[in-house]
Amino acid sequence: MAGDANDPKLRSWVEVAANSHFPIQNLPFGVGCPKAGGELRVCSAIGDFVLDLAVLDESGAFDETPVAGTEAFHEPTLNAFMALGREAWSAIRQALSRLLRDDCGELRDDAELRERALLPADAVELQLPVDVGDYTDFYSSREHATNVGTMFRGAENALMPNWLHLPVGYHGRSSSIIVSGAQVRRPQGQTRPDDAQPPVFGASRMVDFELEMGFFIGPGNASGDAVPVGEAESHIFGMVLVNDWSARDIQKWEYQPLGPFLAKNFATTISPWVVTLDALEPFRCAGPAQEPAPLENLCGDGDGAFDIALEVWLAPDGGDATRLCQSNFRYLYWSMAQQLAHHASGGCNLRTGDLLASGTISGPTDDSRGSMLELAWRGEQPLTLDSGEQRGSIQDGDTVTLTGWCQGDGYRVGFGECSGKLLPAH
Repeated sequence: MAGDANDPKLRSWVEVAANSHFPIQNLPFGVGCPKAGGELRVCSAIGDFVLDLAVLDESGAFDETPVAGTEAFHEPTLNAFMALGREAWSAIRQALSRLLRDDCGELRDDAELRERALLPADAVELQLPVDVGDYTDFYSSREHATNVGTMFRGAENALMPNWLHLPVGYHGRSSSIIVSGAQVRRPQGQTRPDDAQPPVFGASRMVDFELEMGFFIGPGNASGDAVPVGEAESHIFGMVLVNDWSARDIQKWEYQPLGPFLAKNFATTISPWVVTLDALEPFRCAGPAQEPAPLENLCGDGDGAFDIALEVWLAPDGGDATRLCQSNFRYLYWSMAQQLAHHASGGCNLRTGDLLASGTISGPTDDSRGSMLELAWRGEQPLTLDSGEQRGSIQDGDTVTLTGWCQGDGYRVGFGECSGKLLPAH
């Protein structure tokens, strides 16, 4: 159903810049309200404008879709819409695509409706788009796992014995997931800076970013039921950028034997716009070859990756931003379908609104490493910013911004930005 809305020749009567992340081929979903005041509504994006889907729903624009009569667009989160399934998601995207095409005057020529439904993006405050029930963070980049393993265990033991056989993951903390633009407080915790001395409590001295992407669960599965890898994508509503902030010194001391805890649970930033798999379909590609072959329950047919260019920028307080790294979602060893299928394989019931994140996405080159831990190699090789300042970790006042997009023929399908500023510890 996505094919027509993905036509690269489509153009909208809304002016859209060539480098905009939100052309008519995208039409992501989010939640926002007018800065002048009003209720939270489900919305979409086109160029530099936000579409109020509740207003369009009231006008009858979606009467012939599975969303009709559900009130899903009058909710303060996307959850009700996400629970309706892919047929509903695709139908709404198709309906929006038709309304916004340059040869359709239905919305364009209705001045009263257009004024209520089409708002300048800078007049809308975007919020956390989903009520996140559970959050799982994977560790699915072979390059990242190899780099980190090499630092702490040596090159010969970089990958743990299970890593090439299953998508390693851990359960994160959903309550501290925040939307782009929210500030992050430097965490405090227990560290052991001197191995010959007892641990100490205080502010982390090694705050880091992690370049990740995540996906939201639409319809879930019943407790005890597995999700076949070939059916996994039918449960995926869409994707966002994820910065899973980390405190490396806290992590180093606490992570054995049960994994990250305080080092990860203080903040996870996501981008506000959720891009659907339908919009990403033209950019589907093969991921890395998997050797040894996965066990049968993780063997899927077809390409499971997407060609999504990723960047991380850092701006010191009051200064200009420096690009720290360039990576790509297609570098991930384990696909989203494999992550989801593995997660449910033991009978875990995934639920609408659950967030599953990829883990740090690093590539094969030095400048494609997706964390400061790798880029500055544990602080031993500090990065030099364009301002001349050096960084081995994130400093108070620094703003870290993730961005990502798929490059089409004359258009981009992008995710906007995922940004956060680090404040001093209390």
